[in-house]
Amino acid sequence: MQLSDKKATLSFSDGSASVEFPVYKGSIGPDVIDIRKLYGQTGMFTYDPGFLSTASCESGITYIDGDKGQLLYRGYPIDQLAQNNDFLDVCYLILNGELPNAQEKAKFDNEVTNHTMVHEQLATFISGFSRDAHPMAMLTAAVGALSAFYHDATDITNAEHRRLSAIRLIAKMPTLVAMVYKYSLGQPYIYPRNDLSYTGNFMRMMFANPCEDYKVNDVVERALDRIFILHADHEQNASTSTVRLCGSSGTNPFAAISAGIACLWGPAHGGANEACLQMLESIQANGGVAKVGEFMEQVKDKTSGVRLMGFGHRVYKNYDPRAKLMQETCKEVLSALGLENDPLFKLAMELERIALEDQYFVDRKLYPNVDFYSGIVQRAIGIPTPLFTGIFALARTVGWISQWDEMISDPEYKIGRPRQLYTGSVVRDVKA
Repeated sequence: MQLSDKKATLSFSDGSASVEFPVYKGSIGPDVIDIRKLYGQTGMFTYDPGFLSTASCESGITYIDGDKGQLLYRGYPIDQLAQNNDFLDVCYLILNGELPNAQEKAKFDNEVTNHTMVHEQLATFISGFSRDAHPMAMLTAAVGALSAFYHDATDITNAEHRRLSAIRLIAKMPTLVAMVYKYSLGQPYIYPRNDLSYTGNFMRMMFANPCEDYKVNDVVERALDRIFILHADHEQNASTSTVRLCGSSGTNPFAAISAGIACLWGPAHGGANEACLQMLESIQANGGVAKVGEFMEQVKDKTSGVRLMGFGHRVYKNYDPRAKLMQETCKEVLSALGLENDPLFKLAMELERIALEDQYFVDRKLYPNVDFYSGIVQRAIGIPTPLFTGIFALARTVGWISQWDEMISDPEYKIGRPRQLYTGSVVRDVKA
């Protein structure tokens, strides 16, 4: 961190002595006031529900400028990466800080490919679930269970072990997500193949069966690869903060990532694209395109209880840069699969049109976000709605493990211990 020339002064209206705090500068973005000594000097905490104004860590991985609609991975704009690189390029970048050269890429891709198989006992483990269990319930448990197979991962002080854990997680997540899907169908698992790309291999494990192999559609493969890239990391969001907080106790990386998956499951986070598709299906069941205008009027009425899913974002106060890319990809996929006239997709496009033209939504900057388009693309590919968040978890794993490794490597890291403003009962005695 770079110390700023300026300092922050905290003064009190009751005449108590003022306190000075150092200010640190980031390479870009807001400066931060270092309040680590606040309690020791004043006996007070800060109060910031939802951490809206609190930097919980120092990080060099991802940067978001919500006002500009900008997302950077290691300094590279997301649109450039999504247009010029594949997902494993981005994984290497997020893990190592730089894009790989040809030799580094070949070595990294090969290493990931050779770690895609999972222990056969995990098939037995997954079979213990009910067939109708939610995919995220199975995925949370399966990733946590990996720590039972890789005991060396518990040595988090060993940099090489941390690196190997990262490779294992990135490699095995597609296999586990596909296994969870196949189990829900009652179909046999499809083993990974080393001659396919990362994304192509995942699609084959998802959609092939012993009776008939699956030919990967290039347009669809590229679309899914782009979804992975756009979801690879997103600064200190709820699930990433969960991984860091869980990992700060010194637990193994598989347990920390499992905690992140559990957090991602929430409808306000990774479940947003699932909620978006459910909204579209509900509108379709109640009249389809003809009822979109009526639905949007209900959204504007705050007393109706009707929510517009897949629009707006807590961080972006401008158009989500990932949504622009996903919008293009969505149209490419629908065209390639001949689904331009699918009723649900027509409905989605009408919803988008109204939101972009109606002054109510424009004034509130409720633009379509990445969840809106990625849900449509995944449905077109054939991925069932309950598995959408599992796809998100697959993509976000590289971000989680990189953030965890960055934290463990930081000599100043400490176990997370948030404070509180206590408003309960004062001290009282139990009556005899």
